[in-house]
Amino acid sequence: MFSKILQNYNSKNIKFDILAGTVVSVALIPEVIAFSFVAGVSPVVGLYTAFILGLIAAAFGGKPGLISGAAGSVAVVVVSLVQKYGIEYLYLAAILAGIIQILVGILGFAKFIRLVPMPVVYGFVNGLAIVIAYSQFQFFKGESFWIYILVILTMLIMYFLPKYTKAIPAGLGAIIAITAIVWIFHIDTKTIGDLAHIKGEFPSFHLPDVPLNFETLKIVLPYAVIMALVGLIESLLTLEVLEELSNERGDGNKEAKALGAGNAISGMFGGMAGCAMIGQTIINHTSGGRGRLSGITAAVLIILFVVFLSQWIEKIPLAVLIGIMFMVSIATFEWASLDKIKRMPKEDAFVLIVTTLVTIFTDLAVAVISGVIISALVFAWKHAKVYFKTSEENGKKIYEFEGPLFFGSTRSFIESFDIENDPNEVVMDFKNVRVMDASGVEAIDKITKRYLQAGKKLTIRHLSDECKKLLKTAGPYCTYEEDDPNYKVAIDPKKLT
Repeated sequence: MFSKILQNYNSKNIKFDILAGTVVSVALIPEVIAFSFVAGVSPVVGLYTAFILGLIAAAFGGKPGLISGAAGSVAVVVVSLVQKYGIEYLYLAAILAGIIQILVGILGFAKFIRLVPMPVVYGFVNGLAIVIAYSQFQFFKGESFWIYILVILTMLIMYFLPKYTKAIPAGLGAIIAITAIVWIFHIDTKTIGDLAHIKGEFPSFHLPDVPLNFETLKIVLPYAVIMALVGLIESLLTLEVLEELSNERGDGNKEAKALGAGNAISGMFGGMAGCAMIGQTIINHTSGGRGRLSGITAAVLIILFVVFLSQWIEKIPLAVLIGIMFMVSIATFEWASLDKIKRMPKEDAFVLIVTTLVTIFTDLAVAVISGVIISALVFAWKHAKVYFKTSEENGKKIYEFEGPLFFGSTRSFIESFDIENDPNEVVMDFKNVRVMDASGVEAIDKITKRYLQAGKKLTIRHLSDECKKLLKTAGPYCTYEEDDPNYKVAIDPKKLT
């Protein structure tokens, strides 16, 4: 495996990936600890997840440079499960969530993330950027003015260091500099150790100690499904963000399978489920991490910190990590969307704002699903009309239609006809119409039946072969012409892969 990972590397790539992975590993610790507290479990459980899931997703995921670990969006889902039934049920939920995600990848369903409109992606990114920044303010409570000075110094180092040298990632430079300042001047400020002690052992194989029966499945499965969906949505959207940054496509189905394998194995070794983490992914990218080695380095260092280096890692000031995360939120926010929102259609601007607000005040899954539903309803409303014009030809009345015929536009389609006053011969021309669903087919059959009941001759032109096969009443009245357009009733699923 490692020979395949390293085959396209040179010494410079290896150096930057290892350094970027080092920065990410340190930046992961306070996030993972915080998310572990949210889920109601020991910080070591979250750190095991960051190691196991991070390692597997980095090595086998859909795109190099994507960082995965114990994420807040997944942690929120399992709070009640842990409180009511205990941590062993959490392990089983992680395993089941992983299996579901593997199945999604195998079945090729990850491609449906393409149905998420760009305003929803912008809203997701902007909402997460605000959440990342806002979550840092909790660490200022009870602190002296020093934490503000150290945070500002961190941000200044992060901003100016890359302008002078790229030999060391800005995040790592900030960690070294700020930690040195705190130690040299004996500044009294919070450290990672003030959050929690991260000392632990290597994870060991452990199947969940729960009764394996239908009652247990009824308890765990709903949580597992939600965890799987939330994790997939966040991972695939983070994959899209990384694609934008690197201008290189990733493989969503491959990412789903790697994510699922990581979560399932994590549950078997005392970890919880997780997903891709946009903040740490941005840190990795801006620190120069471009290959799989950066994510692998971050994961391996996490477990080394837990087992061997916890006493040193716990001395790193929280201020430097707060400053790094503030810079991450600035880099994550899609600033161009503020300009685009002025020019985009009002409906898209509304979707962007709603998705951002829902991400901030609820969670990612609700935000994305809400954004997609609103976008779909807006699209259906805007296209819920079939336009037509009529003409006369040798005593026949010809209806020529244009637009999509689907459940939203069937009403306007049916209301286009004047059956009572039409001549005895009528032609319906569908050359510029795409019949999108069964409702459209049913509408054609309904109109055909009405003309037949009125005793009038009807001819239907330019329907696709697929549409003709679905028609019951109108089928025999369809004509074939050489200039029939080459289109389908619906898009061929194979063309989406």
